[in-house]
Amino acid sequence: MSTNQAQRLVLLSAVLFGTTGTAQALGPDGTDPLTVGAARIAIAAVALLAFAAATRALTTGIHWSRANVAAAALGVASYQLCFFAAVDSTGVALGTVVALGSGPAFAGVFGLMLRKERPTKRWAIATVLATAGAALLVLAGGGGTEVDPMGVLLALGAGASYALYTVTGKTLLDAGHQPAGVMAVAFTGGAILLAPVLALGDPSWLTEADGAALALYLGIIPTAVAYILFAKGLEKLPAANVATLTLAEPLTAATLGVLVLGERPGAVAGAGALLVLSGLLVLAERPRKNGLVPSASSASA
Repeated sequence: MSTNQAQRLVLLSAVLFGTTGTAQALGPDGTDPLTVGAARIAIAAVALLAFAAATRALTTGIHWSRANVAAAALGVASYQLCFFAAVDSTGVALGTVVALGSGPAFAGVFGLMLRKERPTKRWAIATVLATAGAALLVLAGGGGTEVDPMGVLLALGAGASYALYTVTGKTLLDAGHQPAGVMAVAFTGGAILLAPVLALGDPSWLTEADGAALALYLGIIPTAVAYILFAKGLEKLPAANVATLTLAEPLTAATLGVLVLGERPGAVAGAGALLVLSGLLVLAERPRKNGLVPSASSASA
């Protein structure tokens, strides 16, 4: 697989991620965000395990690093808890901006610390542009809200969690495990950690037809399918580049808001869309010499 093909797979996964908000907006009223998150991870885990079993992605004979598996599962579970707690505490707009914006930065730091992947100027420029654009897109439709320091910390925790399972997932892929197998193991562990949320929460919305349909869609399309594509791209690309490419998610969400929900974004959102596109183009442009200098076991983007 070429670098450009890997980038397209990650961008496609980000497009699928971006359908989540629209799906929830069209879903039934009265759903609890925490149980929605736990249910989608549980359904995704089942789907990923079934796909991994069918493709023998779990029978490579390669030893699984318990530390990396545990870290990936923890990242999957803690992202759900931190993100939903953050938006509940400090608002959807600010919580989303901090979580999305900090994810690529944490991925760059973790990649450097754990994998010796050195971010370069091109990656930094792309990340700044795309993160600024994502912030404008989210804030343009978020309205005013008070800044809760604890909510900001939780949003940073969500960004760090995302970076954790991206970087540890990359390490498992480099060890020789197949993308579907890595995602199946990570999301199964995450689902087990989130089981108490379903047990203690109010999942009654799942008994309704539209509620069950929402959960199935969220679990299979923007989670299971999207993360298989995500992992296939991650297999080729450095983790920090992948984290930046997935900032196409809010651009997709904003576009669907216009086309499906009838939203009318203003000039601020338009500027944000242009910044995200600019950042993605900078990152997707084939470098002359180097983009992100990876470890010996990774391919350069």
